[in-house]
Formats: sequence, structure tokens, C-alpha cells
Amino acid sequence: MPACQTNTDLARLATSGIRRFTALANQTPGCVKLTLGEPEFDTPEPIREAVAESLSRGLTHYPPNNGRPELLSALSAYMRGHGLSYDVDELIVTCGATEALSASLLALLNPGDEVIVPVPAFGLYETIVRAAHGTYVPLDTSEYGFQIREEELESVITPRTRAIIITSPNNPTGCIYTPETLDAVANCAVRHGFCVICDDVYNRLVYDAGYERFAVRHPELRERTIVVDSFSKPWAMTGWRLGWLAAAPSLKSQVEKMHQYLVSSVPAFLQDAAVVALGLGIDEMVDTYKTRRDLVCSRLDAMGLSFNSPGGAFYSFPRIDSFGMSSEEFCERAIREAGVALVPGSCFGVEGFARLSYCVSDSDLETGLERLGEFTGSLGGVSF
Repeated sequence: MPACQTNTDLARLATSGIRRFTALANQTPGCVKLTLGEPEFDTPEPIREAVAESLSRGLTHYPPNNGRPELLSALSAYMRGHGLSYDVDELIVTCGATEALSASLLALLNPGDEVIVPVPAFGLYETIVRAAHGTYVPLDTSEYGFQIREEELESVITPRTRAIIITSPNNPTGCIYTPETLDAVANCAVRHGFCVICDDVYNRLVYDAGYERFAVRHPELRERTIVVDSFSKPWAMTGWRLGWLAAAPSLKSQVEKMHQYLVSSVPAFLQDAAVVALGLGIDEMVDTYKTRRDLVCSRLDAMGLSFNSPGGAFYSFPRIDSFGMSSEEFCERAIREAGVALVPGSCFGVEGFARLSYCVSDSDLETGLERLGEFTGSLGGVSF
């Protein structure tokens, strides 16, 4: 009997490269993993305690689809404190940023509609676009310091362009979009009428003053902007799968239909804990990441590797093309020969780079950087 037919767009997609190289590292005894974007910190205790309290109160029944009123009110106030004005009826609490992005794209796209993604970029975007029968359109920014040039963006826009996804601070580069980049996106969105999806999950992990979010800089595009955010990175809550999105009523009314049918709602007993999280500061974690950023930059510089200093998030994206091999070969050899795991640039849509995650323990980072220096030195670089 023949097998069931499956989604042909999904059949063309590979599994996550980040997970694949993490698995390869796990199969290598003693390998230091600088692969995952997962904070090594535990979720702060007050957040965890709130879950126990919610369970003791019996909050185990269906909550409202878009979130409990207490959390929606807290999110609205939190966003106002960060320059964004969204009422409770313009918000949806989601199962992480992944579900927020999925619900948004499924609500926006018709078959063949195009979504522009500046690359390097998180591979999830391509997967969701293709799963929604959309057309993924990468825009290479690697030759422009990972910034978007208006003329380059214009060159990939067509009558089928439905949206662009932007991420700042960026995964995998750690770069922050300049005002010129944000304005380029806004100008094109106005001229061509497409939506802007802002994946702002790293917006709290910024090291220096002057950071600006697209939705704050360009409120005139509110009706065609979707803001996605998450509890995962700033409060070390990756396993909680909690996020949210904000959009004007015309967009939100369609996205909430997909949210309802995808997951129904976020678990009721997690939502008071999310309220607690919104009231906690994260300066100590940000300071730690900044110190590690400085260490990484110093060591990469000593290795003779070219890189852009990350302005946020917790990734560095050095060039490795001088070694005369693909990024996959470089990362495979680093695991086998040096016991340190990075993620190839090819997993983010560009060649000649590798992503290094520094949201690991200080000891793992020190060991990983030492091994990376020895490895690059053996290839002809500067040994550390």
C-alpha cells in the first residue's frame, strides 16, 4: 500500500541545522557546545514559585484563548514602558515566539505569496513560510555589515511580496539594525504595501544606548506591523514556551483565529508566572552577556578572525572563509578535531561564517574559546 502523501513544501526542508550540530556534539565525548541559544541561567525563583501558587489555586482549566486578563493587562503596561502602545485587545499570548510567527504567517499568506527575510537569519522563518505554501525570498546582507540597503531590498520586491521579517538584535549575528536600515524597510513597506513582522525576542538583551525598535521608530506603519516577543531569552524561560504578539485589530483579528486552532491557549497555570516575570529586572544577566561578548571579541581578534562586534543577543558570527572550506566542514572538523561545537553559517542562509553562542557557563566559554583558538591555529590561523 503506498504511503500517505505529505506536504511537498515540507519535504524540501531539512531538519534544524542547529539541532543537527548539537546532536553531533552530544555524540562526541567532552565536546563543548557553543551551539544553542539557550541561557544557562535558571528561571528566577519568583517566577517558578508563581507556578506552584497557581496550581495550588486550581488554575488548571481553559483560560481565554488570547490570555488571562491579568497577563494581557500586564503585557500592555510593559509594552508602554518600552515605547509601544497596544491595548489588551490587540495582544495574544502565544506558545513562544515560534507559535506567534507561525500564526502570523499562516494568517497572512496565500499560496505563492512572498516573504522577504534578510539573511543570515534563523532558519525557522524559511520553514514556516514554506509550510504555509509561501515563497521564501532571502536578502543577503553579509556584504553590508548585516544591514539592509534600500536599493537591495527594492531589488527583491515583487507584486507577490506580502511581508518582511526583521530581527534586531539579530540571530545569528548579534547586530543591531541602524536607523538607516529601519527606514529602508519602512520606506519600502509604504511604497509597496507589505507587512513588517518584527521578531523582537532579543530586544531586552542590548549592551549599549541608542537601540531603537522598528515599531517605535515607525508608528505610522502600525496597521501593517506585527510585533513578536518572548519570555524565553530575557528571563531564561526557554522551556516554558511563552511569548506574545501585538498587532492592530485588523491584523490581530485574523492571527487570533490561527492561534485558536493551532494551540487554543497557553496553559492557564503559567500565566501568573509570566506576570511576575514582566516585573523583574534582567540587568545582571545582560551585564554577564556583555562581559562574555567582550571576551569572545578579544579571543576572536587574537585568532585573526574577522567579525562584527555584537550589539545585543548572545551570538558572534565570525568569518571562517579564509580557511578554504565550507562552513559545514569547518564546524564538523572543529567538533571532531578540537571538541568544540559551533553552527555553520549555511544553517542561516549564508556561507563563510560560523555562529558561536556565548550564553553558556563561563568555564565552558573559556574552554570552548581555547579549543577554537587551537583549532584555527592548526588550520593556519593565529593559535591562541
